[in-house]
Amino acid sequence: QVQLVESGGGSVQAGGSLKLSCAASKYILSSCGMGWHRQAPGKERELVSTISIGGPASYADSVKGRFTISQDHAKNTLYLQMNSLKTEDTGVYYCAACYELGPNHPNYWGRGTQVTVSS
Repeated sequence: QVQLVESGGGSVQAGGSLKLSCAASKYILSSCGMGWHRQAPGKERELVSTISIGGPASYADSVKGRFTISQDHAKNTLYLQMNSLKTEDTGVYYCAACYELGPNHPNYWGRGTQVTVSS
């Protein structure tokens, strides 16, 4: 059973920073691509960033240059460093793993962590 547990969400003012963490089941980071998605109120869930097993990362245009995805295999943890936050970054952020079916259909999801950015 793959488990993904997010933490690090919270409330921050625009321009601030947050770092999200996703504690993953052992070996999942070395077995699957990992990623972060988010869902704003009243909107569909969207892909924010992914990182492959070998390390190349990709980002949504809306977060390029502001967000950085990384992983620590020793700690079985995925991270999302979010800088220069904007109010439109508000939403529930989900950790996800294993993208065999495509970038919007990971096999596994975490329960999410709330990020609220105020002006």
